[in-house]
Amino acid sequence: MTNLSIIQKLTKIGKEEVRFLIDQIHRLASDREYCIMEFCGTHTHEISRYGIRSVLPKNLDLKSGPGCPVCVTAAEDIDHIMAISEKYNLGIITFGDIINVPGSNGTLSYLRAKGKEVKVVYSPIESIKIAKQNPDKNYLLIGIGFETTVPGLAYTIKKINQENVRNLFYFSLHKLTPPAMKALLDAGEIKLDGIIGPGHVSTVIGIKKWQDFIGSYQIPFVIMGFEPEDVIYGIYILMQKIKNKEYGVYNTYFRSVSFEGNVVAQRVVDEVFEISEANWRGFGMIPASGLELRKEYSHLNAKEIFILNEPIRVRKTGCRCGEVLRGVIKPYECPLFDKVCTPDNPKGPCMVSSEGTCAAYYLYEKE
Repeated sequence: MTNLSIIQKLTKIGKEEVRFLIDQIHRLASDREYCIMEFCGTHTHEISRYGIRSVLPKNLDLKSGPGCPVCVTAAEDIDHIMAISEKYNLGIITFGDIINVPGSNGTLSYLRAKGKEVKVVYSPIESIKIAKQNPDKNYLLIGIGFETTVPGLAYTIKKINQENVRNLFYFSLHKLTPPAMKALLDAGEIKLDGIIGPGHVSTVIGIKKWQDFIGSYQIPFVIMGFEPEDVIYGIYILMQKIKNKEYGVYNTYFRSVSFEGNVVAQRVVDEVFEISEANWRGFGMIPASGLELRKEYSHLNAKEIFILNEPIRVRKTGCRCGEVLRGVIKPYECPLFDKVCTPDNPKGPCMVSSEGTCAAYYLYEKE
C-alpha cells in the first residue's frame, strides 16, 4: 500500500481532496528549496508513521524540533535526581520513558535493577497513595512535561499539600515551549521558512502565547492537529502563507485550539508554579522557560530540601541528540544511530522517548 493510500484510508476526506492538497503543496514549493519545522514530538511521529515526508516535494525539507519533554531533559537533571535519591535514600515515582534516559552514571532503570525503589505510574495522583502506604520512607515525584501535562501535576501538588503528605517531594523538570521556540529562532543555526505549531500545547496556552513573540519574526506559524489530513492541510496553508509573505500565527486546529486557551488549566498552574529558567538538552539554560514550585509549596521542593555538596559533572558521550533537537542534523547523521544506539539500547533520550525524533526515524524512516 502506498503512503498516499495509507493517508486516504485513515482520513475522512476523499482521494481527490488528498491528491489536490498534495498537488498544491508541490505547486507552491516548485520554485526553490523550502525548510519548515514541526515543534511537537507527536507531529514528528505521526509524520513519520504515515509516510507524509514521502508525498511532499523533495525540495521541501521537514525538520524536527525540540518538541519532546523527555528528549530535552538535560543530563545534569538525570544525574541530580540519581545523586539525591542515593544520598538520601529516596524512592522515585515517575512516568514511563524518563526511567530509560541515560545520565552520566546510568539510568533510573539501572538504579531499580540495583534495588532502588523506582515506581512508574500512569497518574501522578497515584504517588499520594504510594507515599501514604509507606509513611517511613521519603519519595521523590518527578514532574516532567510541557504545558499539556502541567495542570494535572499542579492539581496533584495541591492535593499533597491539602492532605499533609509529609514524605512526598517534588522535582520539577517542566518546560515551557514558546521560550524554546524563540531561543531556536534567535540562534539562527537553521533558516526556517515556516513552523508547524503544536496542537496539544496550544490547546492549553492558546494562540495568544505564540502571538506574543512570533510577530517579531518574518515567518508564518501554523498550529495543526495530528491526523494525516490535519497535517497535509496544515502544510498546504503554511506554504500558502510563506508564498504570500503572510507572517504571524494561524490556527487550523479549530476543534481544539482557541485564542485564550484553557483558562481553567492555566489558573491551576499559576497557583502552584512560577516561571524560572530551565536547562534544555542541546540548548543549555533558557530564561523563563521552566516552572518551579511557588514559595507556598517550597516545603515540597526536592531541589531545596535535598542538597548535594558536590557539583554535578556530566560525562560527555558521542550522542548528538542536542543537535537533532535543534534541527541541525537528522538522526541518521549521528554516528551512533542504528549502530550502537537503538530503541533496545538507547544512548540518548531522542531514541528513548515514544515522541523522540531518533525513535521515529528508526521505526518508520530508517531506509
